[in-house]
Amino acid sequence: MKGPIARATVRTSAVLGLRLLVQTGTLLLVSRLLGPRQYGAFAGVASLAVTLGALSSFGMPLVVLGEMSRDPARRGSVLAYAVPTTVLFGGALLALYLLVCGTVLSRTGIATATLAAIGLTEIVLQPLFALPAAEHHALGRIARAQLLNLLPLVLRLLAALSVFLAQPAHALDVYAAGYLAASLVALAIAAITLPAPWPGWRQWRLPRPGELGNAGGYAALNLTSASPAELDKTLAARLLPLPDAGLYSAGARIIGAATLPVIAMLLSASPRLFREGLQPSSRTLRLLAWMSAAALAYSLALAAALWFAAPAFPWVFGARYQGIDRVIRWLCPAIPGLALRRTMGSILMTMGKPWMRVGFELAGLAVLASAAILFAGRLGNPGMPLALACAEWSMALLGAALVYVHVVRRHVPRR
Repeated sequence: MKGPIARATVRTSAVLGLRLLVQTGTLLLVSRLLGPRQYGAFAGVASLAVTLGALSSFGMPLVVLGEMSRDPARRGSVLAYAVPTTVLFGGALLALYLLVCGTVLSRTGIATATLAAIGLTEIVLQPLFALPAAEHHALGRIARAQLLNLLPLVLRLLAALSVFLAQPAHALDVYAAGYLAASLVALAIAAITLPAPWPGWRQWRLPRPGELGNAGGYAALNLTSASPAELDKTLAARLLPLPDAGLYSAGARIIGAATLPVIAMLLSASPRLFREGLQPSSRTLRLLAWMSAAALAYSLALAAALWFAAPAFPWVFGARYQGIDRVIRWLCPAIPGLALRRTMGSILMTMGKPWMRVGFELAGLAVLASAAILFAGRLGNPGMPLALACAEWSMALLGAALVYVHVVRRHVPRR
């Protein structure tokens, strides 16, 4: 049933296109406001917060998505333990985040209050915000879910614009306060506009061992799927001079945002794949092949387009970002690997094999860290793009092998 999924992909791509515009606007405002050195520091600590935030919900948004995709009546019983689990894990990981930033990333020189604002936003508030979005997604309201996800990004853009126009002396500190306020307002709006309220605190409970075990795979999945897109910027802030880390982080954000149509396709297909994952038909297998081919074709075209467009980026980002054109060209080989890695990971997750996705992404993270340590010191600016390309392609190829062996070959009709 490619038709409905293709139409949903177009609708979701339109919403994600708005997200791309919002993220691009925020990236340009914040990077110009802070300059390469301070932006490199901010990107490093914010990426660490996003990585830990992927773990702090302990996979509960995906649990909500999976349970409500099968039976919407399960909403209340799942949220009764999803909300408190997110709050408890988020609080513990926020403390860990502040400890790591104060030791391993102390060279960034960012104030503790600013780190706390960034950490609270990404490690507690955003994981809570993911729960109502997962509810809409499970009910097939893909575009609505993405519009909801867009809300805090729009508010961050407004915060960035306000700080950019005001040009305060301590711009990063002021922006971090706006960053936090944006997520607080977005979470309040999401809660108010839900068709039914969340269970009250008297109905909260801790997950049972079986429920925790089920969520554990998704928690590891969230962590490993977010880390390849974020850990590289934290490594850059630790291994590169901060101005070079700023150039790399800005370039990496560009290629990540440009692959949003692939994400739209995967989001549109996921409810059907969740339903058919345990017993895939020949039509399901054809859909997997179509998705993989579409992701590869789009990413190759995107890499070529960014290669030729690279000379325009120093003008877009401003005079302080001279050299970002070379960074973007060095990042182009990673783009097809990134798109295929996301596709293979989504297939394994929705087809009931989340631990396989965790396995190949953990292997990719090991490649990323090893290659970054090896290349960044020796090659300078090209080192981090080369490390990212090695990691993305290793994950894409290993993920494709796992999909073929454990999904396609097992279920292909025998002649």
